[in-house]
This record gives sequence, C-alpha cells and structure tokens, in this order.
Amino acid sequence: MSDLKQKLAEIIESVIGTSVAHDDLLIESGLVDSMTAVDIVMAVKTEFGCKVPATEIDEHLESVDALAAFVQNNR
Repeated sequence: MSDLKQKLAEIIESVIGTSVAHDDLLIESGLVDSMTAVDIVMAVKTEFGCKVPATEIDEHLESVDALAAFVQNNR
C-alpha cells in the first residue's frame, strides 16, 4: 500500500475504530455512515488541505483507493 493510502487508512481506522483494507467498500458495507463520513472528510481536509464536496462524499469514500485518487488529484 502506498504511503498516501496507508495514511488515509490510518485516518479512517482512527474514526471508525477498526482496520480497513485499501479496497474495502466503506459506505456500502456499513463501515462508514453519514456521521463518520463527515469526521473522515474533516480529517482529510486537515491533513491534506483538500475538501471533499458534500455532493461527492459517497463517491470518494467508496474505498481507501477511491479517496486516495481524490486526494492525489486535489492537493
């Protein structure tokens, strides 16, 4: 796993309290709900300086891979 994906996985794990793989379906599987999604998005903004638009949270929090692609393209 790349350094970016590892850091994002650590952020997500710190919010949801369980470990995640880079390709786990976060929202679809129920690991992330609307409340934890907001916490993750805020942590990503703080750590990487990029804001996930509210209308795109489901798309970019699909998995660590999806979130890493968003951060890579928007930092």
